[in-house]
Amino acid sequence: MTDAPPTLETPWPVALLANKIRGYIDRLGTAWVEGEIVQWGASGGNVYGKLKDLTEDATVSFTVWSSVRAKLTSDFKQGDRVIALVKPNFWVKGGTLTMQVFEMRHVGLGDMLERLERLRKQLAGEGLFDAARKKPLPFLPHCIGLVTGKDSDAEKDVIRNAQLRWPAVSFHLAYAAVQGDRMVAEVTAAIQRLDADPEVDVIIVARGGGDFQNLLGFSDERLVRAAAACVTPLVSAIGHEADRPLLDEVADLRASTPTDAAKRVVPDVSDELNRVQQARARLSNRLTGILAHEVDRIGQLRSRPVLSTPEWLIDSRSEDLTRFVARGTELVGRAVERAGTTVLELRSRLRALSPQGTLDRGYAIVQLADGRIVRAPGQAPAGTALLITLAEGNLPATAGAAPSAPLPST
Repeated sequence: MTDAPPTLETPWPVALLANKIRGYIDRLGTAWVEGEIVQWGASGGNVYGKLKDLTEDATVSFTVWSSVRAKLTSDFKQGDRVIALVKPNFWVKGGTLTMQVFEMRHVGLGDMLERLERLRKQLAGEGLFDAARKKPLPFLPHCIGLVTGKDSDAEKDVIRNAQLRWPAVSFHLAYAAVQGDRMVAEVTAAIQRLDADPEVDVIIVARGGGDFQNLLGFSDERLVRAAAACVTPLVSAIGHEADRPLLDEVADLRASTPTDAAKRVVPDVSDELNRVQQARARLSNRLTGILAHEVDRIGQLRSRPVLSTPEWLIDSRSEDLTRFVARGTELVGRAVERAGTTVLELRSRLRALSPQGTLDRGYAIVQLADGRIVRAPGQAPAGTALLITLAEGNLPATAGAAPSAPLPST
């Protein structure tokens, strides 16, 4: 009857189902698995814990009996990456499935570094680490988004140092687990939430250092890609120098510690005030020099005679004008005198050439009645009416007979 399939009329008892499950699981045998210890608790010499997959969200419980624990060659704790030889074991009474551990070893550091290096090369090949894609930080952020553990020293260091440097700065806090199985999902979600906040000017992811295995989550591909896709400038302040997590490579700025992040993100108000005072002093000195130079130039201009004694210009020009007037008068007088002499000479020459002057010397002009001048005796036969012009008047006359002999010359 136990082998018959269960039906509505003939259901299996719970114990039968549980025993069948245990029998099926027992046939699976042992298997080597790799994962991260996310819970490790000892009780009565036995260890009860949980093992999480390195990339997927999958977790199984395990048990290390005291006899097996005594044979383990290393000490284990939460956060360790291990390889374990396990066998599934179904507890019928409690209805739970757990992995019974027969052997457990730490994953070699070389293996983890090799995987990390492969991921580093892959992301670098995609350009996520290029300096050209890194965004500059704002000079004075008004609001800082802080991803960190709640009430952690990293939170206190960032807030205290930032407000000491610039008291007006504010924070939007996004608490997240910074180690363990919840770390990657919570830090990724916190970064995305702050990136979507319009008031946040810059994001700081802060953790106060830790060993290499505890910081492996900051090299998780999901978290690194979320940081690369962040539009808001992002600062990585994990505080680990020896093996830099990949978040340091993709961040816009890497700070060595949370305190260093606060100092590099927020300017020092006293330093800025000193710079302002220095700039004002330089401007004052420059303006004072310019004004002094211009005052000297004005003083030099005012010291010149044309400005110190303005009447000097008029007096000097007055003397020149008097000299020029006297010279002009002299030149005009000489010109008039020469012109008068010339007129007298021309007058004398004109008088010498004038017909009146000829008449004054005793000559006369004989004209016919029609005004023609008689130049030869034949022009005035006897009885011709003549008009004789003398020096002091006219004399009418009549031509007589021509003389038989020429008249004597005077």
